[in-house]
Amino acid sequence: MADMDSLTEALSAISVSTELVEQELKPHLDTLLAVLLEKRKGAAEEIASSGILPILAQSLRVKSPLTNQVALVVAEMAREAAVRDPCIDAGLVTVLVPLLNSADEELLLHTGRAIGRICFDNTAQQDQLVQCGVIPRLVAIMRENLENDPLVNVCLLALCNLADMDTTREALVEVGVAEVLTAQLKRATDAERRHIILEVLGSLGESDVLKLQFVESGVPEALSEMIRGLQGGSDPHDLCSIKIASNLIVSLLLGDESMQKCFGEGTGVVYRDVLSWLQSSNTQLQLSGALAIANFARNDSNCVKMLELGVVPHILTLLEQHVDEGDVSVQHAGLSALRNLAIPALLTRRTLSSETTVTLLLPGVSASNKVRMLEDGVTERIRTLLRSDMPPVQFKLLGTLRMMVDGQEDAAALLGKDEVLLARIIEWCEARDHAGVRGEANRLLAALIRHSRAPEVINAVTKADGVRHLISMATSEHLIMQNEALVALAIASAIDIASMQESFREAELLPTLQKMLDDPVGTVEFKFSALGLICSLANSSLMKEEMESLNLKETLNKLSGHSSTNVATQADTVLAMLSETS
Repeated sequence: MADMDSLTEALSAISVSTELVEQELKPHLDTLLAVLLEKRKGAAEEIASSGILPILAQSLRVKSPLTNQVALVVAEMAREAAVRDPCIDAGLVTVLVPLLNSADEELLLHTGRAIGRICFDNTAQQDQLVQCGVIPRLVAIMRENLENDPLVNVCLLALCNLADMDTTREALVEVGVAEVLTAQLKRATDAERRHIILEVLGSLGESDVLKLQFVESGVPEALSEMIRGLQGGSDPHDLCSIKIASNLIVSLLLGDESMQKCFGEGTGVVYRDVLSWLQSSNTQLQLSGALAIANFARNDSNCVKMLELGVVPHILTLLEQHVDEGDVSVQHAGLSALRNLAIPALLTRRTLSSETTVTLLLPGVSASNKVRMLEDGVTERIRTLLRSDMPPVQFKLLGTLRMMVDGQEDAAALLGKDEVLLARIIEWCEARDHAGVRGEANRLLAALIRHSRAPEVINAVTKADGVRHLISMATSEHLIMQNEALVALAIASAIDIASMQESFREAELLPTLQKMLDDPVGTVEFKFSALGLICSLANSSLMKEEMESLNLKETLNKLSGHSSTNVATQADTVLAMLSETS
């Protein structure tokens, strides 16, 4: 064991050295190394403050028998954060970088550790390393020393520290890093190494170009294989690896090309594994599986293929498992998957990850997809989720049901007559603490009438006290909701004005419409739809009487001169109807 007196003596001898003679310096370097390896407190700081760092840098400039030993001394010193800036000031990083071109694996190991520790958490130095061309060399070292685990780990750690930089990602695009990381991923047996590789992949996967390279190089398949090998165990490290790896796969599916390659027309290894995750007992895999299905469902042909392959029953079974005290994230993701599978033409689909949501505009799925989903029992089985008290689940459930009835008369009629469902919808129409739930509940209520056009549904909605919510919806600040409500009310009044008129009077529908028609900043779209509804209401003598009492003709006369031809014509039509019965 070396004592501190020996350290002081060795530092003094090195500091007065005029020539870098191996026989003279080696014993003193041995002393420094012994003290550092024993992790003596303050030893690294004493060495840095002794003034020998420039001498060590000079030693590294010329290849000599001392080079490996000096690099190791620097690497051990740099474990201490306090000595890193002095190492940089002494020019040690500058002289270490060229040593990465050595073929000596031991020197590469010491050099890599020294550089990595000195530049740790130092953005300026890390940027200089990238500018010096260190990235291609790190990848080359891993490629040339595939089975030298300590050396590969050093390179992986260096990449991990540099991976968040755009310049690093740009440099990696040209050097085939995907193949190297895939190879290392397949032979990573311990959790620590797996996590380093997964962290590197996660950071680099932010680049769309690298993301596609990863997919083409088999990274998703390697991740799937890793997950298969770790499933069933309870080791916390393995469970952590499963979580990171499955999230990574979901992230890789965010790119359209990447997603299509993984889907492989429904025969891809990754897609088949994702299906198995839906049936796993691991909640994290269930979540990632549902998110992945939602991302696969961004493409029309994928949706059709997945339904043919029977994906819907798996999602429904998964949702049913989490109804009572289940995982909200899994329910949300599962409903998102169903929603994407059901979205009609020219509406938005959502690209999902475990952290983020991005809206994309894509061509829609054909109505035949909805028919198949109905045959798979979607509308019946997801009604079990009505018990949920979680707003995110409620919001997704309402949206999914609305998409399911869009253009589907039978489904709308079936759900529209369900008293339990209607009662829950009405309850959510009054959700004061969650505007999204309230909005979706109102839109579903309107959709049931619009798409069923069934007297039984209109009667059920009226009985459930839903008319007042549709009237309130008609005054929404959102144009889409206004029009949906007005159309639903027009359909309801055209089909069964007798049963609706009393509700309309109690909810003060006509005064509300008149007020909005008189509004000079009201939209053309609203005025046109509102006049269409008034046309339907004019078929009721009770409603006509109210129109007279409100002097609605005055409002209509003003609108007959509206700059919009459609609005003016519609106003004239209503005026003619009222005049005929005057």
